[in-house]
Amino acid sequence: MTDAPEAAMLFAAGFGTRMGALTKDRPKPLIEVAGRPLIDHTLDLVDPLRPLRVVANLHYHADQLADYLADKDVALSREEPRILETGGGLRAALPLLGSGPVFTLNSDAIWAGPNPLHLLRDHWNPDEMDALLMCVPVGQTLGHAGPGDFTQDSTGRITRGAGLIYGGAQILKTDGLHRIEGDAFSLNQLWDQMLRQRRLFALAYPGRWCDVGRPEGIELAEGLIADV
Repeated sequence: MTDAPEAAMLFAAGFGTRMGALTKDRPKPLIEVAGRPLIDHTLDLVDPLRPLRVVANLHYHADQLADYLADKDVALSREEPRILETGGGLRAALPLLGSGPVFTLNSDAIWAGPNPLHLLRDHWNPDEMDALLMCVPVGQTLGHAGPGDFTQDSTGRITRGAGLIYGGAQILKTDGLHRIEGDAFSLNQLWDQMLRQRRLFALAYPGRWCDVGRPEGIELAEGLIADV
């Protein structure tokens, strides 16, 4: 296993049900924010890290997204006949990603500030970390309700709790995926393994972040982009 991530997984298979009618006939990554599909905003974060192996998982309206990505040097991991969730989808894509640590990135958020993947790479310490999550202090988020997902101690380790929202970007080691039963499962199961071993860490994002999981998130994200 290599120490530094050499591949990136883009999660793009979901149904986008919270988007309502906007995803009736297209996948959420093709919804436009500020005149560009969400998947392009995501690739803007990945492209400066090339050369990387970049993989996107596909399920809902897979052919539309495959056609859009055809000229973008992104390998495709199709999930058929059913969607595999984040953990199962990542495990299914490992033949394309390789065995080392990987970046993973959700395709439904807008980041305003430093590239989160650069920050993760610069703070990654595989000797003590099995995952490093980019989390956002609640007060720096838009379009997201609730007290947060994680609490962080002075060492950077995290536990479930309030204060930080997982922003959808991370570096993680993937070997623990093979110890999880079933084909479809959430990455939360892998994080729980790491939590028990005290090897789950977070980095607090210094900028602002917008969740584009609901229709109202589009306008919020466009306002955030306009302010940059």
